[in-house]
Amino acid sequence: MKPPALTPYSLDIVTLGEAMVEFNQSSHSKANDAPLYAQGFGGDTSNAAIAAARSGARVAYLTRVGTDRWGDHLMDLWQRENVNTTSVLRDAQAPTGMYVVSHDAQGHHFSYARAGSAASRMQPQDLAHWQDTIASSQWLQLSGISLAISTSACDTAFAAMAHARNVGTRVAFDSNLRLSLWPLARAQACIRYAVSLCDLFLPSLEDMTALTGLTQAADIIAWSHTHGAARVVLKLGGDGALASDGHHQRQMPGHAVQAVDATGAGDCFAGNLLARLSAGDDLWAATAYANAAAALSVQGFGAVGPLPERDAVLNVLNAPSEGTPT
Repeated sequence: MKPPALTPYSLDIVTLGEAMVEFNQSSHSKANDAPLYAQGFGGDTSNAAIAAARSGARVAYLTRVGTDRWGDHLMDLWQRENVNTTSVLRDAQAPTGMYVVSHDAQGHHFSYARAGSAASRMQPQDLAHWQDTIASSQWLQLSGISLAISTSACDTAFAAMAHARNVGTRVAFDSNLRLSLWPLARAQACIRYAVSLCDLFLPSLEDMTALTGLTQAADIIAWSHTHGAARVVLKLGGDGALASDGHHQRQMPGHAVQAVDATGAGDCFAGNLLARLSAGDDLWAATAYANAAAALSVQGFGAVGPLPERDAVLNVLNAPSEGTPT
């Protein structure tokens, strides 16, 4: 039998989720020691989309935003960052979400104003606007937050994942557990189902301990494969990442940097990993690249501003692939 022809892809990555306006604590006023906040943008899948685009990938975003000025600003941001907005839906009945990031000795803390946001009103019927975009992309990327913001958004995300699998688009899923958005039991059930639909799972050690009770990296990798993920990259923060293709595993060491704000570091990792996989890198080289990109991203404030360009990532890479097979 003649093998099927290769599918021509006009996109490398399409991401689905919620984008928001960010107010990130950057300093204190000298006058009264009150915190000062820099206005930026965030939302995990939007961050990943921009990170991938800065690394040279062809990217589109799927979401709803309000018809308010913040929605306009997000549209302008994506267009500046070469993220295709053709499939972004504008919702005149709901606002664009916002969040505030504060910093102290214990790390960074998030406060959200996203209840009833435009993105939370995503519906499975929206897939009629998005299915061609998904089919034209190598990868569809979503996260636990894409599922958590509302029941209808969760249903929409699952419908998008199922459509991607039907048309040959690979699915990447980032755990991004936020228990402030949904109960643990629902998070466990929905994330477990999402893992069964994905080709690449991107969990963090902290998320998986909360979800499964597992604390050892090797056990989390095994759990992920057992529940359906063909490839897994377990994010270990400053310690790098453990990548597995189901047959081999490699520990990819992190980079020693002076971190000032970890907001969006995992999203930067995901976007850069998918950008390099789309470009033809193997899992090990793509993970090493993503490690370097994430290390650069924590050296500035905000989710979007510090996301590196490809040349900056290449400058910090010691080799095209790191780690030792096990």
